[in-house]
Formats: sequence, C-alpha cells, structure tokens
Amino acid sequence: MITKHQLAIEFPEYAEKIHTLKIENAHFRKLFESYDDIDHRIYNIESDTDPKSDDVLNKLRIDRVRLKDEIYTFLKIT
Repeated sequence: MITKHQLAIEFPEYAEKIHTLKIENAHFRKLFESYDDIDHRIYNIESDTDPKSDDVLNKLRIDRVRLKDEIYTFLKIT
C-alpha cells in the first residue's frame, strides 16, 4: 500500500512537540519542510503520478531516512 510518511504519524509521541517546533523553531521548520517535500515526491513517484527511475526513488528514500533520523534526534534533545 502506498502511503505518506507524515512525521506526526511516524512519531505520535512527539506530535504536539512537532507542531510547536514548526511554529517556534526556524531550523526545525526547515527540516520539517524538507522532509515533507521529499515524502510528497516519493508518494507521487510510487503512485505513478510522477514516474521516475528506481535510482531517483531510492536516492529520495535515503534522503528521507536521513532527514527522519535528524528530526528524531532534534526531537529527543529539545
């Protein structure tokens, strides 16, 4: 099943914190927007709305995981 990987769903224990940081912290907002953009691009490729090569899709998936790790670390330390 093709789904989006929204951060509030990925990290439900941090949903409120994610919302607050998006508003109050410019660095977090940038990370969030980058993650959201990549996730949206992956969703469009997987749903054949924007067909791309497997190499492009795999690179985006790696970028999403890297950002997700960075965001999780940020959430834990703030």
